[in-house]
Amino acid sequence: MVYSMCLNAEKCYCVFCSGSEGMTVNIGLIADDTRKALMQNLCIAYKGILCKHELYSTGVTGRMIEEATNLHIHKFLSGSLGGEQQLAMMIEQNQLDMVIFLRNTDRAVNYEVQFNYVIPLCDEYSIPLATNIATAEMLLKGMNNGDLEWRNLYR
Repeated sequence: MVYSMCLNAEKCYCVFCSGSEGMTVNIGLIADDTRKALMQNLCIAYKGILCKHELYSTGVTGRMIEEATNLHIHKFLSGSLGGEQQLAMMIEQNQLDMVIFLRNTDRAVNYEVQFNYVIPLCDEYSIPLATNIATAEMLLKGMNNGDLEWRNLYR
């Protein structure tokens, strides 16, 4: 994979700007229907970071992100058609390094049925998981600073 320079290259000391190739991170992206626009906005804001990594998403969310950002997304089936199971399988096989799961907590009961194993699997396999925008930003900024390189020990 070709690494592009960080948007803040003049004042940045991240692994991408310091001359090191760094690490390609596999990121899973999931968004509840009420959070898809928020996921799009997150991906627009952090496109400069996300473009350096491999992105995986359920079908509709992935398509919406691609349309808004022109980022390449590996799309699974729609969540209700088995996409969440495909994503969970990648977690179980230790093929994801981070998951951003923006969910509507008001509808948590409905989502627990559909994605009831994503959160516990992330815990079991030590996969960093963001379930809100604040944590997602912290993970993305930390990843850009090289803070997820410990994941190489788990691969």
